[in-house]
Amino acid sequence: MTAALRAFAIVAGLWFLPGCAPVDMLNATIPTGDLTVTRDVAYGGDDRQRLDIYAPKSTAARPVVVFFYGGAWQTGRKADFLFVAEAFADKGAVVVVPDYRVYPTVTFPGFLADSAEATAWVIKNIGKWGGDPNNVFLVGHSAGAYIAVMLALDEEYLDRAGASTRSIAGAVGISGPYDFLPLTRPDVKPIFEVVSDMTLTQPIRFARADAPPLLLLTGDADITVGPYNTEHLAQRMRTLGGDVEEHIYPGIAHLGSVLALAPPFRWRAPVLDDIEGFLRRHER
Repeated sequence: MTAALRAFAIVAGLWFLPGCAPVDMLNATIPTGDLTVTRDVAYGGDDRQRLDIYAPKSTAARPVVVFFYGGAWQTGRKADFLFVAEAFADKGAVVVVPDYRVYPTVTFPGFLADSAEATAWVIKNIGKWGGDPNNVFLVGHSAGAYIAVMLALDEEYLDRAGASTRSIAGAVGISGPYDFLPLTRPDVKPIFEVVSDMTLTQPIRFARADAPPLLLLTGDADITVGPYNTEHLAQRMRTLGGDVEEHIYPGIAHLGSVLALAPPFRWRAPVLDDIEGFLRRHER
């Protein structure tokens, strides 16, 4: 890596935001020639209930990664995460990136219901794109990690969508909030303070021994979502006898953990390698 590229990586890690010019610049460098890309497939009736599919050009059945992006349950768009989709597709997965409704259109648990519907759609339909519906992995960053892990732990949401957590081969949370009571962020309070029992909003509440395997990743420099979220959930899962792995990367901040999936930034932390290893170990 050149000194100029390394400098850009450091700067981008500090101010990279979905929807801003840097993500467009990054995605412009991502090759898609080896992929079949299908955009804006409906899994529901709302404009935000659409998903993009990135399938390697092969007829062999492949594992499936459903990636949920972050944005504090308030922002985000699937088009910004080409760099994530290509990273997993390059490792042999069919990748699905859904949009989902966000605040103020919905509060808790609307975004979970949408994400469960998207996951159920994938399980029922992804075979048409070469994906193996028996090997569906949920992956997410930040608020998306909350969604991926919550869907794996709380059986209610996939059940309501006509699927099951038993259909999930594993879940990966990158820099996710799993144990964040009491709420302190003013912008997040109205999203979750709509239920009388706030513990029902916390993934750690639903930790269980028979949950799908979990891989929890974060950086020790994350001041947006404290690493204690990963540590607390991992410890709870271990106490209950669940299948969980955790990695805490030195010097990695909140956005740096997802940026590490992009080719120019992979030198910063082995996020992609750790996820690829997890998927291979837990393929059915």
